[in-house]
Amino acid sequence: MLGNGFRIHADRHESDGSVVRLYDGSGFTQMRADRIDHFEVEDAVRVPEPGAIVAAGQKPGPAELPAPAQATPEELARVAAAKYSLPEDFVRSVMRVESALCQEAVSPKGAIGLMQLMPDTARSLGVDPRNARQNAEGGAQYLRDLLARYENRPDQVLLALAAYNAGPGAVERYHGVPPYAETRRYILKVLKYWDQTRKAD
Repeated sequence: MLGNGFRIHADRHESDGSVVRLYDGSGFTQMRADRIDHFEVEDAVRVPEPGAIVAAGQKPGPAELPAPAQATPEELARVAAAKYSLPEDFVRSVMRVESALCQEAVSPKGAIGLMQLMPDTARSLGVDPRNARQNAEGGAQYLRDLLARYENRPDQVLLALAAYNAGPGAVERYHGVPPYAETRRYILKVLKYWDQTRKAD
């Protein structure tokens, strides 16, 4: 059990001073010991609860309302989440960590906009990353595709976030969350914001 209330399933764990390694069948995830509140014996679970993410077989649903021409980042996240049947606060948390909710954000590697789409990724999704609504919807679509890719894994959400940040190739190469400090910080930030948002709601 993490300090923010999220659970991570592991077959076993090892402590090494200020670091804890959580092992499952695909490898291990390493994090600071102070991120962990306590350990529990339980059946395999997903992080967060399985019902929070729709099954891959479900078709994307229509947005409840069209985003206005000058939509706020929160409205863009709401519409994008509704279109791809994702929790709104989850999409908004990813958007916040990716771009600080700023469509004008461009990373040193060339990622563009609210959910920081790389040009090649945007092209594969058929969206214009410089259009705020298309960018948000493209990011939500990509996120949903990644969740579907790891649907049968107990660490589905962690792997999808890792793949969004570091690429699916890195996840496959390391058979789990890659040992990149940036990626691990990214996952923890998204989970932290999502936890805060859900509690606020």
